[in-house]
Amino acid sequence: MSQNKDWRILIIDDEPDVREVIAMILTDAGYTLATAADGQAGIEHCGAFDPHIVITDIRMPRMDGLQVLEHLKRYRRDIEVIVITAFGEMDLAVRALQLDASDFINKPIDHTVLITAVERARQRSATRRQLQDYTRFLEEGWTETTHELMETFAYQHKLIESATDGILGCNARDIVVTYNASLEKMLGYSKRQAMHRMQLADFFDPPRLAAFRQAFSDTAYGGPERLYLYETCLRTRSGQDVPVQLSAVAIQEGARLEGLVCFVRDLRELRRMEQQMADQARMLHQDKMISLGRLAASVAHEINNPLSGVLNYLRLMQRMLGEAGRPDRSDLFQRYLTTSEQEVSRCAGIVSNLLTFARKSPVEFQWVPVDGLLRRCLDLSRHRLELGNISVVQQCSADLPPVHGDANQLHQCLLNLIFNAIDAMPQGGRLSVNAAPAPDGRTVLITVEDSGCGIAPDVLPHIFEPFFSTKHEGARIGLGLATTFGIIERHHGTIDVHSRLGQGTVFTIQLPAGDIRAGD
Repeated sequence: MSQNKDWRILIIDDEPDVREVIAMILTDAGYTLATAADGQAGIEHCGAFDPHIVITDIRMPRMDGLQVLEHLKRYRRDIEVIVITAFGEMDLAVRALQLDASDFINKPIDHTVLITAVERARQRSATRRQLQDYTRFLEEGWTETTHELMETFAYQHKLIESATDGILGCNARDIVVTYNASLEKMLGYSKRQAMHRMQLADFFDPPRLAAFRQAFSDTAYGGPERLYLYETCLRTRSGQDVPVQLSAVAIQEGARLEGLVCFVRDLRELRRMEQQMADQARMLHQDKMISLGRLAASVAHEINNPLSGVLNYLRLMQRMLGEAGRPDRSDLFQRYLTTSEQEVSRCAGIVSNLLTFARKSPVEFQWVPVDGLLRRCLDLSRHRLELGNISVVQQCSADLPPVHGDANQLHQCLLNLIFNAIDAMPQGGRLSVNAAPAPDGRTVLITVEDSGCGIAPDVLPHIFEPFFSTKHEGARIGLGLATTFGIIERHHGTIDVHSRLGQGTVFTIQLPAGDIRAGD
């Protein structure tokens, strides 16, 4: 703990609660702290506070975490950066690691994960300083004593062996002369097996070796004779291919090639995160298709009723036109046509809402009017509500600001909550959907309240877990509320639930609000 106070850590997050939680954990661990409420303020803090480590949220107003990371790596490469991501932001986490972030942690902040990430950053910072000292030493020239030379050799050996990335060095004949512990772990060949016995070609299959040599001689990856962040696969002792990110540079003595050194980063963990992100996207779409299936029969009935009315009006007008000697019926026909037009427009609106919800489109954050969002969800659910003998109360404040998010995903969240409310009232009841600005003016509160059977206290803590469901086997697969929770997290919001058995349930969504003019 006493050693920790010498380490200065800057926390950048626009959410005061998150800054307070992180500061509390790191203060207890003995670190010296400073905080900033946005990226620009954090950059300015770095000048006076001079932190060793910066912990920054990715999504922030004005200047986001990736911009902070890029700025620091351009002007203050000695500072280690840990980024904070929300659920499902694996693409941003991968991008941050590619920009040389030390690590990433997810919200909500876990005590152990945070401390571990800080310790890793400390180790990386110490290794970086050692490397800088060693480079400075080489620039100043060789020492004059054999003792100093031996110390340098020992230090160099420790530096290579302690590197978290693999280091592979080959001489002019491509024979391995440097092979560190990280490569032993990554590829399965021991140092004794590799050193002075294996060649560079032993770690590639022939097509990948040819592609590597071509890239090394081209300029696309920083060359010629220099390779930066080139992705390929190396072959392990067991014959498996390991995806890696490889940087390489030629070692030359004048015009003579002495060999090359490669720095190898194992990409298996990044690939695992990418797969996790893809799985989350599939889960989100699967839940949408389940909701769409639940809507299908209801919407068919909803459209059938007005279409039957339109058809009856048209047949009635045809029959009147065929009757001779009837007085002028233009006023009556006009009324019939107006009613038919209204009914057809209503059908078109229902179909349009359904198609918008069903379409698989990329996530697009924009300003979303909350009243229109609630109205569309209730329109799609109206027939199910009527069949279930459920009355609806909808209230939206007149001064309601928009929220920043993806309308399709927010649509999916609210439909999940409405469907759950309908299921909770099999004998009928009342559904209240309300939206209003929060007292602080910075967020919008959306509540979905039913008068149904309620949720048991022992079940309540588990309702947002994937594949957890209280419905009978085969009825649902338990993705709805887990998906809803994930979507709200990605929108930097919160969702809470309060329920009492036999008295109903209230879900409260809180989302960041924009300027009321942003929805225009």
